[in-house]
Amino acid sequence: MVGASRFELELNPPKGLVLPLHYAPFIPILVELTLLVNFLVWYTNIIMIGKKILEQLNIIKQCRKYSLSVWQCPQFLFLIMGIIIIVSSLLTYAIGNRYIEDPLLVALIVIAVSIVLLIIAATITRSFETLAETNRMKSEFVSIVSHQLRSPLSNLKWVIELLMSGKVCPVAEKQTEYFRMLKENSKRMDELVSDLLTVSRIEQGRLPLQKEKTSFKDLVEKIIKETEILAKASNVEVEFNPADNLPDIIFDPSQLKLSVANLLENAIRYAKAKGNVKIGLKKKNSKLYFEIKDSGVGIPEKDQKYIFQRFFRSENAKKRQTEGSGLGLYIAKSIIEKSGGKIGFNSKENKGSTFWFTLPIK
Repeated sequence: MVGASRFELELNPPKGLVLPLHYAPFIPILVELTLLVNFLVWYTNIIMIGKKILEQLNIIKQCRKYSLSVWQCPQFLFLIMGIIIIVSSLLTYAIGNRYIEDPLLVALIVIAVSIVLLIIAATITRSFETLAETNRMKSEFVSIVSHQLRSPLSNLKWVIELLMSGKVCPVAEKQTEYFRMLKENSKRMDELVSDLLTVSRIEQGRLPLQKEKTSFKDLVEKIIKETEILAKASNVEVEFNPADNLPDIIFDPSQLKLSVANLLENAIRYAKAKGNVKIGLKKKNSKLYFEIKDSGVGIPEKDQKYIFQRFFRSENAKKRQTEGSGLGLYIAKSIIEKSGGKIGFNSKENKGSTFWFTLPIK
């Protein structure tokens, strides 16, 4: 209390913080600094909230985060539902304004309908966003685990080959048999890890395609030669009947090799004893048409709609071949579609299957 006597201060002591008199000129400055600090804090919070809102509204960025197409993205779904809410509100207002005389009641009905639809839209979008985030985390987990398994598997393969060579110590015939089993199982595990990494890249949209113009016929012949040992061991004959004067096409040889190899290995593995696999290649309209026909166990009708899903294997396939991850057809379909082609099949149980795909001729 500026100007008060000591006696008055004793009778009426001031409440709160008391500053000495010589600080009085600085009080307005302190007040202004406090207001400025509060404004800066408020402005920073507004900017941060605004950035978060803009990030959520950036549909393309959010879709890339979840590795989804625009049509599958939760934010795009929320945008569509927002448009539906606006249209529904306008229709509700138009209908209410026609049949209800009280404008206040019409407004309340419109607000109530809009709130209910908004809550439903937010709940659905949040559910889809949670599913997309879970799927993204799963893909990242598979990718990390697969990468981490690569090094120990490579080391295991190297050690097995070193022991089998006999350079460390003499190897008995029985031990060699055990080493062969270890080598075969480590190879299977390496193939599974490779498939998991490929699936992870496909799901995250990071599967690179190094396209070049080359002969697809030569690629198929090379794959047939590489699977010759498997075909002989399975007692299956492979026939390749390409058409004449096939044009070279632009594609990624390494990726399409993986697709064709998966289809051919499946045909050989599931073919019946002394069966045959027929491969055709021809030009059909403006596309290259490839088909592979086997005389195997076929696919039950109830399982056909799931055949290109990850990790799916039909019941009769499990009985005939205990090995397999159920990833081959999913990988083949993804690569072919990414290359601009289409894939399909025809199958009858116990009579065999015919898988086909087309590739554009450019």
